[in-house]
Formats: sequence, C-alpha cells, structure tokens
Amino acid sequence: MTVEEQVLAAADAPASGVRRRRSRREEILEIAVGLFAARGYHGVSMDDIGSAAGVTGPALYHHFAGKEAMLVAALMPVSDGLLAGGRQRVAEHPENARAALESLIDFHVEFALANPAVIALHLHELDRLPEEPRRQIRRLQRLYVEEWVGVLTALHPKLPAGEARVLAHAAFGLMNSTPFLGGEVDRQRRAALLRAATLAALLADPDD
Repeated sequence: MTVEEQVLAAADAPASGVRRRRSRREEILEIAVGLFAARGYHGVSMDDIGSAAGVTGPALYHHFAGKEAMLVAALMPVSDGLLAGGRQRVAEHPENARAALESLIDFHVEFALANPAVIALHLHELDRLPEEPRRQIRRLQRLYVEEWVGVLTALHPKLPAGEARVLAHAAFGLMNSTPFLGGEVDRQRRAALLRAATLAALLADPDD
C-alpha cells in the first residue's frame, strides 16, 4: 500500500465506535487532507481533489473557495479540539498530576492514531496558510502545550517551565511519529506501546 493509500484509508477509518454520517463537505475535506498529506500541498490541484471525490470543479467551489480554504478548514478545528480536549482532561484531575498526565497521553495518542493525515499537514504545510489563520493556530498550539507544562511542573516541582515545554514537545514527537507504522502491530497494541513509552519518558526524573 502506498503512503497516499495509507493516508486515505486512515481518513476513512473510524477512531472508535460508530461514526456519524459525514456531510459532503466533510467527505471532500477528508479526501483533500489525505491528498495534501501524501503529495504535498503544491502537488495537489483542485482538479485532483475533484477527481478523487467524484465532484466537478464548480461543485468543489460551492463548498470551498480553494485549496487554501481547505487547509484552513482542516487545521483550525483540530487545534481547537486539541486545546478543548486537553483542558477537559486536566480539569478532570485537579489534585492528581499523575492521573492528569495519563489522561492527556491517552487523549493525544488516540488523536495521533486517528488523524495521521492531519499530523502530516501540521508538520509540513502549516506555513502555507495566510498569516492570520496561521497565527491563530500557533496560538492554540501554544495554549495546548501549556496544559502539558502545568501538569509536568506539578508532577516535577523543581522542573522549570521552559524545560517542561521541551519535554512536552518531545512527547508530541514520540506520539505523533508512528501513525503510519502498523503492519504486524495492530492499532490497539500500537496505542498501548505509545502510551507506555510516553508515560515512562515523562515520569522519569529529568535530573537523573
């Protein structure tokens, strides 16, 4: 299976349980995201997206003004959702930093495995956005990081906030690095391995 086929298959696979029926706009957006992730933003035309979605050019423009609008529509809600989800997980464990960390890790691992194409876009295509939406997404990302920083500094009281940010970004790198790796390892086991590795890394005393 090619990388492009993996991305598109992952976009169509539900993370868990029964998935609600998507709107036509959402279907087109998922196809566009998969193509952007596999070929690169500049390697995909509106005609390519229309062909993959079975939609003519004019019908595409009924849903989106262009590729740039698709990229904004793909990335902005994800950043919003990560922040909202992270805040909720932390709020559920106000007096227990270990439990909050475990919940954050569970949340992010599920996101990473369910959204490989979006991760690829964040890593490689965010700078394609206009300044204002790019600035908004960066702000949401920073606020999400601070949720992790708060938990890590509560767990390790001597840890400076700057060093906690380093650890948080390292954890994201670990959790976001393997969505496309599978093959002989099923999704449930991959999730378990990612959770265990990330938790072990963040529980370790940074000064040891």
